[in-house]
Amino acid sequence: MLQILQAGSGSAARPLAVRARGGSGPPVVWLGGFRSDMRATKASALDEWAATRGRALVRFDYGGHGESGGDFESCTISSWTEDALAVIDRFVGERPILVGSSMGGWIALLVTRALRKRAPERAPAGLVLIAPAVDFTERLMWDAFPEEIRRAILETGRFLRPTLYGSEPYPITRALIEDGRRHLMLGAPIETGCPVHILQGMQDPDVPWEHAMLLVEHLPADDVALTLIKDGDHRLSRPEDLERLIRAVEGMG
Repeated sequence: MLQILQAGSGSAARPLAVRARGGSGPPVVWLGGFRSDMRATKASALDEWAATRGRALVRFDYGGHGESGGDFESCTISSWTEDALAVIDRFVGERPILVGSSMGGWIALLVTRALRKRAPERAPAGLVLIAPAVDFTERLMWDAFPEEIRRAILETGRFLRPTLYGSEPYPITRALIEDGRRHLMLGAPIETGCPVHILQGMQDPDVPWEHAMLLVEHLPADDVALTLIKDGDHRLSRPEDLERLIRAVEGMG
């Protein structure tokens, strides 16, 4: 059943669309990718699995995504992390398993860091990260953009980036890039305090498999498993990919 949760305040207030399924075991929380939503293939497959197994699962849309309110171009990594924490505070009462896809992998790590500081009793019991796009605004966007695109972002405040995943280009805003710099994680060791399983396609055009290897290097204190899928793309939404995802989640408890 769809529920609405208010996040943010003042002019930044936004209604978040949430679907929470009750059940047993550590609750699974789905954290989607940039411009994705909770009805996408992987999120839906996890919901079907949870229904079959009687597992608790929470999925939602960030501000400016899917069924949630808010202006996408006004949102940033900060606001989307705030959205995830608001949903977990409201719908998750015990240590969850966070499943983060692409940008959601970065959000999962930011949420983990925040929860370990403010509510360690509800810090994640496990992380499953699918093509985790940690620091993507800097390492996979800004650093890769030619000078004319950087200039356009600085001078006009946005760049419309073509995408393989829809007919409309994605707006990349100056606010997104600058806010992302407040949350960069790959300059120091990352500690999650829980097992981490990374699923990464080696034919991914958006998040190179070497980026996943770099993340592993920054998780020195954690129990980390990395599954490289030789013919896998960024979406990892084929039946065999969904089976791997479900096995990874089940392996967390």
